[in-house]
Amino acid sequence: MAGQHSNKDDFFHGTAVAFGRRGVLIVGASGAGKSALAVELVARGAHLVGDDRVMLASEDGVLTARPRPGFEGMIECRGVGLLTVPSVPKAEIALVIDAGREERDRLPPPREILLFGCTLPLLHRAPGAHFPAAVLLMMTSGPQSDLPRPHGA
Repeated sequence: MAGQHSNKDDFFHGTAVAFGRRGVLIVGASGAGKSALAVELVARGAHLVGDDRVMLASEDGVLTARPRPGFEGMIECRGVGLLTVPSVPKAEIALVIDAGREERDRLPPPREILLFGCTLPLLHRAPGAHFPAAVLLMMTSGPQSDLPRPHGA
């Protein structure tokens, strides 16, 4: 998944949510928990950008995500069904979470991922019920110096 990509819009296997204009891209194989984490974040105030497939593009060095047309505001919740949730049409990705890799370090080292020519902070999914709350706090109250700011913010 990391590596060079073109600068044009493209469908990408992942789920994205936004806190304001700042987005979190959740990646991982099917069943890794992308949608489950997104449901937790939406329940805590995030807005859905797209579930399962998102359109990513590099715009002036900023990775943007948009929903797959026809699936705006819809997310799959295993064992429940398709949910209609608050959504936004676009977010500037500030953080990537690899739901398929479990964090083993108590204080993980800074990690990055290169997507569509944009280098972004990367977290592995931490075990425990605190992880969605920690992501919410990272996106809304810090350490914001570690996350890229949207243009104009």
